[in-house]
Amino acid sequence: MSITPGTLLNNRYRILSVLGQGGMGAVYRARDENLNIYVAVKENLFLTDEYTRQFQREATILATLRHTSLPRVGDYFVIPGQGQYLIMDYIEGEDLRQRIERSGILTDYEVASIGIAISDALVYLHSRQPPIIHRDIKPGNIKITPEGEIALVDFGLAKIFLESEATSTGARAMTPGYSPPEQYGTAPTDERSDIYSLGATLYAAISSNIPEDALARATGKARLTTIRRIHPQVNRKLANVIEKAMEIDPDDRYQTAKELRQALAEAAGVVFQPQPYIMINPPPILVDEEQNPHLIDTGKVTQSKTGTPSAKPRRRRRNPLFGWSVFFTILLAISTILLAKPDLRGYLASKLPIVNVATSTITPTNIFPTQPSPVFTATELIIPVAPAGTHTVTSKPPVIIPTLTLTPTYLPTSIGGGTGQIAFSSDQTGVMQIYLIRIDGSGLQQITNLPDGACQPTWSPDGRKLAFISPCLRKQDAYWGSKIYSLEIDSNMPPTPMPIPSDAAGDYDPAWSPDGKYIAFTSMRDSRLPHIYLLDLEKEETILLSDMDMRERQPAWSPDGKLIAYIREQNLTQIWLMPPDGINPERFSLSGPINDLYPAWSPDGNFIIFTQMKNDVRIPSLAGMRLQDKNTYNEYTIPLRNQTSIGPISSAKYSPDGYWIVYEGWPDGINHDIFIMTSSGLNPIQLTNYSSMEFSPAWRPLLQP
Repeated sequence: MSITPGTLLNNRYRILSVLGQGGMGAVYRARDENLNIYVAVKENLFLTDEYTRQFQREATILATLRHTSLPRVGDYFVIPGQGQYLIMDYIEGEDLRQRIERSGILTDYEVASIGIAISDALVYLHSRQPPIIHRDIKPGNIKITPEGEIALVDFGLAKIFLESEATSTGARAMTPGYSPPEQYGTAPTDERSDIYSLGATLYAAISSNIPEDALARATGKARLTTIRRIHPQVNRKLANVIEKAMEIDPDDRYQTAKELRQALAEAAGVVFQPQPYIMINPPPILVDEEQNPHLIDTGKVTQSKTGTPSAKPRRRRRNPLFGWSVFFTILLAISTILLAKPDLRGYLASKLPIVNVATSTITPTNIFPTQPSPVFTATELIIPVAPAGTHTVTSKPPVIIPTLTLTPTYLPTSIGGGTGQIAFSSDQTGVMQIYLIRIDGSGLQQITNLPDGACQPTWSPDGRKLAFISPCLRKQDAYWGSKIYSLEIDSNMPPTPMPIPSDAAGDYDPAWSPDGKYIAFTSMRDSRLPHIYLLDLEKEETILLSDMDMRERQPAWSPDGKLIAYIREQNLTQIWLMPPDGINPERFSLSGPINDLYPAWSPDGNFIIFTQMKNDVRIPSLAGMRLQDKNTYNEYTIPLRNQTSIGPISSAKYSPDGYWIVYEGWPDGINHDIFIMTSSGLNPIQLTNYSSMEFSPAWRPLLQP
């Protein structure tokens, strides 16, 4: 559980706010009451021997570092029974992830400047004895201060590289798109692993796209989209440098950070100079005879062993007027030549370096406009098709898709196991509200009447309550300022907000767990990216499940409550799986150049269905895949490709007995209504037929006694 703002930690550090939160602890912004400065407090709540040792190692590593682009540690302590705490520099400003979100594609100069600055920090880290490998370079771990300085932060996975560990995989951080293939356990990691991650980070900054995952590239399932294909205006040399840093084979990358730093500077026409320091003569050597050191008097000229004075002779001082006269004479001559030869001016301008990056800075700014939501389109899968009712996948048993032709009834479905009511959102009164309807299209009932609208209904597992969000003006990808409400059906009690701490960013995409104890939902409360959280209804606590550097949303529980399916946005949106503790997420869908959205589980937990949309087709379709086929291309279409298409499909969900699917459809290309069909995609039946917008259907579970 996070520390409450206002808490005085260790009688010194006043907690002000949460900067980030994960499964092992949080990072806080705090004020050092003794020095009256802001600091960052990093905590570890997992006090097992291994985690304690790793966290203490991080403190030791950071405490030894002295580089302008690296934070410093100021304190470390343990509170018994509570956690370990690391106090370090608090670096003001935005991280590179936020800069990309705010600005989109960065300029060649900005990207080169960031790359040079971080390469310089890596030169320093890799030259330590023994070398230090950062192992988690990504946009979220690069900070840009209000002065434009660049810093590499978060050493939670830093590893001291020892020759004796050359065959060891060590701790692994798998950040899809940024991690090299060897970090997935295919080979040992070394300095070249940091070079790959920095190259991938620069790729994202210069193209505004996360690169294809290295493991998928290494296994032949994906190819890296070249930078200039995404952004043709990028400097070709700079693009080549970044792509070379991202080679799959470490031997094909730059072998040292110094090589990468030099290549970036040359490609962008930037002159790099190390951070200048004002230096004087170093202190004298300490004479440590009889453990009693004495300083040698530096005011006298000392003799070397050869008898030659070791002090350099003083230079003769020149008349300063002489130097200025020479300078102005040369300047006048150059000006005269350039005025007389305009072609020479252009030639010299093309040969001169663009800028001198002496302090590795880029232009700061304090403007944070809202990032527009991505626009998705749709596709039809091109896969082998078996006869109706089956779909054969390569090297696997055939997937049996039910092809029963059923007629819906009023309450339980024909097969049994579920009630015949569906909740959905509609703006037929002019304001979006939640409605109920029977599966024969009768019994329409409005169940909310909120002035700011309501949408996204989700049922409690006993079928007696609905959770939904408000405000809701229309169907959107994100709902800023919304809250999650609950409503008991067949009760006169008004809707009440869920016990979630209020946040202006908004909470949406609610999904009730099968045991009724949790609600998973999406929020942007801790950053400008959507992340998935878990609400513990008994403890009234929220827990962050997402990777803080990824856009993740649309959670959906497996029937046994052991997995949550959700979408992660990289270049495209893909479906991922994670347990309810958020640890060790894994990819479910690959799909190629297709966006996968709105995952929904079959009642037996063996299948997930989802909407698919391709960038050049504006008709969303429905697909499915077995859980055991995760991370493959073995999807099947619904309906199968040799069956009649039923038009655009979105937000599909199974009936509780698994033989029906409810979905949002608009076969005329305009009017969105609620439909049901068999789970194989046959016999579509239209339940609503209004001129209004209907979406987000949710099939009511079997009522529990």
